[in-house]
Amino acid sequence: MALITPLREAVSSLVQDGDTVALEGFTHLIPHAAGHEIIRQGKKDLTLVRMTPDLIYDQIIGMGGARKLIFSWGGNPGVGSLHRFRDAVEQGWPHKLETEEHSHAGMANAYVAGASNLPFALLRGYTGSDLPKVNPNIRFVECPFTGEKLAAIPSVRPDVTVIHAQKADRRGNVLLWGILGVQKEAVLAAKRSIITVEEIVDDLEAPTNSCVLPSWAVSAVCPVPGGAYPSYAQGYSERDNKFYKDWDPIARTRDVFQAWMKRHVLDTVDFADFKRVLNDGANDGVNGGAKRETV
Repeated sequence: MALITPLREAVSSLVQDGDTVALEGFTHLIPHAAGHEIIRQGKKDLTLVRMTPDLIYDQIIGMGGARKLIFSWGGNPGVGSLHRFRDAVEQGWPHKLETEEHSHAGMANAYVAGASNLPFALLRGYTGSDLPKVNPNIRFVECPFTGEKLAAIPSVRPDVTVIHAQKADRRGNVLLWGILGVQKEAVLAAKRSIITVEEIVDDLEAPTNSCVLPSWAVSAVCPVPGGAYPSYAQGYSERDNKFYKDWDPIARTRDVFQAWMKRHVLDTVDFADFKRVLNDGANDGVNGGAKRETV
């Protein structure tokens, strides 16, 4: 049965320096609050995994928490580059970042293989791509039945998977809905998992064909209302598109980035405090944007 616990305690006990950590979410339900807590606690030497690393990975990388990134696309969706990610790759700041790039299909299959307790994923893919030239973990095998050439990549088995969801019941079962990526597979592939949720309820009232993660697959459930911000949680909050636009100038220069992170993450107690500070700072050169009333 999953333990219902504060996020600070879950990160402290379940995320260790040097771990492989997947913070998954696809446009929706991105676990920003948990990412901030990882930064506050100074976790380092992490191998980060995600199909679509965006702002929270830019922040973790820029704060020096990541040693390696395994991914299939990286950027500020709808805006442009992740400047802290680029600085780490191109200039080695704050230190060199190792990268392992895959296709979306490759990453999805790697999670499924990990959830199935298999050593590698097999797929029709990468044909005509230059990725095998730069990623030695993309290899090809011959099907013993048809002779067909197929791509093989290592399964993804995180030490810890972190996601955000809408509900959990008091037994630790978790319900999520809306646009889903590989959250279910990422949790099932992991040794440990942390799930932040909008609310704890007595009964999930899960409709037919819902995505419910059973308590036996979850290590910790942490109530963090709004914990996906600035992404959204369907049924609870909307995406703050302005934040994504504002992040571009904040992340472009090291000093502005560091000042923003210190004020909004390092010097805040938790995610609720982060939201308070963000809403209090209007056009002051550190927030990078206008006051928000609906964080």
